Amino acid sequence: MSKTLVIAEKPSVGRDIARVLGCKKNINGAIEGNRYIVTWGLGHLVELAAPEHYDPKYKEWKMEDLPMMPEHLDIEVIRQTAKQYNAVKAQLYRNDVADIVIATDAGREGELVARWILKKAKCQKPCKRLWISSVTDKAIRDGFANLKDAKEYDNLYYAAVSRAEADWLVGLNATRALTCKYNAQLSCGRVQTPTLAMIAKREEEIRAFSPEPYFGMTALAEGVTFTWKDKKSGSYRTFSEERIDELLAKCKGEPMTVVQVEKKAKKSYSPLLYDLTELQRDANKRFGYSAKETLNIMQRLYENHKVLTYPRTDSRYLTSDVVGTLKDRVRACAVGIYKKMAGLLLTAKIEGKPSFVNNDKVSDHHAIIPTEESPDFTHMTNEEKRIYDLVVRRFFSVLYPPCLYEETILTAEISGEPFFAKGNVIIENGWRSVYEEQIDEDESDGTELKKQTLPSLKKGQVFRNMVIRRTDGKTKPPARFTEATLLSAMENPVKYMESKDKQMAKTLGETGGLGTVATRADIIEKLFSGFMIEKRGNEICITSKAKQLLELVPEDLKKPELTAAWEMRLSKIAKGQLKSSRFMHDIRDYTEEILDQIKTGEGTFRHDNLTNKICPQCGKRLLAVNGKNAKMLVCQDRECGYRETVSRVTNARCPVCHKKMEMIGKGDNATFVCGCGHKERLNKFQERRQKEGAGVSRRDVQNYMKKQKKEAQEPLNNAFADAFKNLKL
Repeated sequence: MSKTLVIAEKPSVGRDIARVLGCKKNINGAIEGNRYIVTWGLGHLVELAAPEHYDPKYKEWKMEDLPMMPEHLDIEVIRQTAKQYNAVKAQLYRNDVADIVIATDAGREGELVARWILKKAKCQKPCKRLWISSVTDKAIRDGFANLKDAKEYDNLYYAAVSRAEADWLVGLNATRALTCKYNAQLSCGRVQTPTLAMIAKREEEIRAFSPEPYFGMTALAEGVTFTWKDKKSGSYRTFSEERIDELLAKCKGEPMTVVQVEKKAKKSYSPLLYDLTELQRDANKRFGYSAKETLNIMQRLYENHKVLTYPRTDSRYLTSDVVGTLKDRVRACAVGIYKKMAGLLLTAKIEGKPSFVNNDKVSDHHAIIPTEESPDFTHMTNEEKRIYDLVVRRFFSVLYPPCLYEETILTAEISGEPFFAKGNVIIENGWRSVYEEQIDEDESDGTELKKQTLPSLKKGQVFRNMVIRRTDGKTKPPARFTEATLLSAMENPVKYMESKDKQMAKTLGETGGLGTVATRADIIEKLFSGFMIEKRGNEICITSKAKQLLELVPEDLKKPELTAAWEMRLSKIAKGQLKSSRFMHDIRDYTEEILDQIKTGEGTFRHDNLTNKICPQCGKRLLAVNGKNAKMLVCQDRECGYRETVSRVTNARCPVCHKKMEMIGKGDNATFVCGCGHKERLNKFQERRQKEGAGVSRRDVQNYMKKQKKEAQEPLNNAFADAFKNLKL
């Protein structure tokens, strides 16, 4: 009896599909049943070949060998996942496998994952396509009942290949050209360089900012603070000190009359469900987790604990096929602190409201929500519990009714000048009862009224002997980026576009901005590991190296418009309105143009972070760099690649000020140091912590030392690690 081979993108999805299809027998890299065999990738198993595949001369980086422009770009098996590729290939060539179902993610990159495996394996068997946006049992069953012909998705595949090849040609050529010309490790790309340019632009805005004093006026009566409002501008502040002083003199000693009491019944609705970017933003704001950390935690909750749905999603809505499972998901969450919250939902009918169920707003995957699996908190880390908590509360909040409140706005007058006060009275907490802590409110900057608790006041009421005073403030510069706000800017980079092209702006909005939900965390990590950005507290600052790079890199590569222009054309390829060959012809011309700009550039690059310490391997002076969580010394010679950790931020808290301490030195000389001046040798720290009944175990120290050693061996820029390893100039 012939069988159908199903190719999923990841093992976890493969196991779900296998269970629904009744496959139970585990074989090498697959699960077999009577009618189906389900196998999987580990994301991509095949990638575009490295430059040296085309010519051994490309092992060394030389300007005269550029551009690298093979007539056809080949694909090769990724070395680290070759075992799984061979397992998939073995299934493809089984005599009893008659046809194939592509069940990778429903999107451009998902299409590429499967098609490249089939192409590399030279498999010509007939193909169908499973196109589903969630992996619930019902969605899988419905999807298999409505399989499409794989040929319907050929254009999507051509668009995916074009994107990958364009990034290879432009990114690798430009990176090699910059590196060779300026003899420094400089990399650039369509996503990372505009991201860097956004951070640099914010830095310029902060530097150019000049604080401007502003003034306002308040009147305190019956415990209520009334705020003056400018009749002309409608603002609660003025930039004229002379004017506010005149108004203050005019109002002092005069009575205040309440001229209007306006009460409105209002509703506030829960925020939308989480997509990955929103979850990364929240986790960064609340717990200080990096985007990469949050993604890794989410991946464990999805793959190992199986308590949350697929994390790499850009949608904040659910599809209608998930609605039938909502009650089971709530029931699964009804443990521990969530029991009471879930209980209130389970007593009523759970409906899929249009506010969070919308098939049109789900592309590849629906929003992140809990699964039908109950959590076992005893096997979860503290970090996993925190992220799970965020998702569960957000999930519950959309199922709860809206918060009902009464908004009261009081309008009063003193000598003809209007004063206002605003307050809310909660009638029904609704979704807010899910959150024990207070919901974040934006801080007032003097442009809006602050909410306060108001007593019952009536129209016509008159107050005398109020306390009237002038309020002063200064305008604030734009805030530096944190990982949370940088993710937002990458998701919506329209305001950083120089051109005001509406179609480009629309395309950037529709395609998710710079990078994807799955790649943004890696882009930020890459900028940290390449020492382009560094952290000061929670703020991200640009380094001197990055500032110089932005002076040297071609203008086009710094703009979000490049991504917009590419995406507009890739979208046309996916719709069959543009030949991929036309797009790639233009990309090759563009690559030549970029290289000419770099080769004829007149800029210079100098290391301004040289130390007097000498590299023990090659004798050159070492560079002092700030990694994401550590200070390091790195050899300036890229071919040498030596690096050592000078100090690292640890989780150990200072006994004086309770801030995280740095560890300096190694082995017996390791010492904890705090910014407040406290110093403590590692052995003394351990003794103290043991007396306190806690502490850093030997295992913790060993793990730290291993991590330090591993970091010292890692290349400076993981994305280009193999390329730099063999670099000879």
